[in-house]
Amino acid sequence: MALDDLNEWCNKWLLKLNASKCKALSVSGRRATAKTIYSVLTATGRQDLESVKTIKDVGVIIDEKLCFKDHINEKVNKAYMMLGIIKRNFKHLDKDAFKNLYKAMVRSHLEYAVCSWSPRYKKDIDLIEKVQRRATKLVAPCKNKSYENRLRYLDLPTLKFRRIRGDMIEAYKIITDLYDTEAAPILEMSTTTMTRGSERKLNKALCRTELRRHFFTQRITDTWNSLPSDIRNSGTLNVFKNALDRFWRNQAVYFDYKSEITGTGNRSWKY
Repeated sequence: MALDDLNEWCNKWLLKLNASKCKALSVSGRRATAKTIYSVLTATGRQDLESVKTIKDVGVIIDEKLCFKDHINEKVNKAYMMLGIIKRNFKHLDKDAFKNLYKAMVRSHLEYAVCSWSPRYKKDIDLIEKVQRRATKLVAPCKNKSYENRLRYLDLPTLKFRRIRGDMIEAYKIITDLYDTEAAPILEMSTTTMTRGSERKLNKALCRTELRRHFFTQRITDTWNSLPSDIRNSGTLNVFKNALDRFWRNQAVYFDYKSEITGTGNRSWKY
């Protein structure tokens, strides 16, 4: 009935659906999901939709278990492909040239829509970080350095740190209504006023599954609430970014992706 209503709406606004291109994807945490047949009414009669286990939506491959394994593998392979192009066409790279090429051609593939598919398994985190580990060896002075020292020399953060920072930026945009409130995820604000610095804190909901615990709206809560109230209450997005970078300047995870974000930061972060 829902699909028929959608089809009727599309026909009304002259956006005719092509049933042969429509797919059905069932998302479930169970090992075996029930096989439900979905169909839509077309001009030639009712047509069943093809049932699939993965589907690409705006550049992100979504699977029935929401583990994003296929998407991660595709993006890693694409990043290696771009890295190969750089290696074949640039024999001698200095620090600045490498950073410009790497950020534009390689890292962009590993960070597109990452807030929706951010890896939660250690093997996937290692797989993504390995791309940057290999890329940093293209700079001659870095070849005999450890990965952490290569990042320090190039002043590049780990991809894990970039993902956490990106989560905080997205959270700020949602909380300050920089996105369409009808389309953005719902972040429940904490109503407690018993502690200092309680402004713009998030309420942490209970989760029964590990998958749910890693959803964007759940995984950001502790990190967001650990930020000083002055940062959470920043007036603009640019002010928030600059204040966050100053506060997290000495975080170990900046150069060591096996570390975690701690609740403490650089106390001299203010301008």
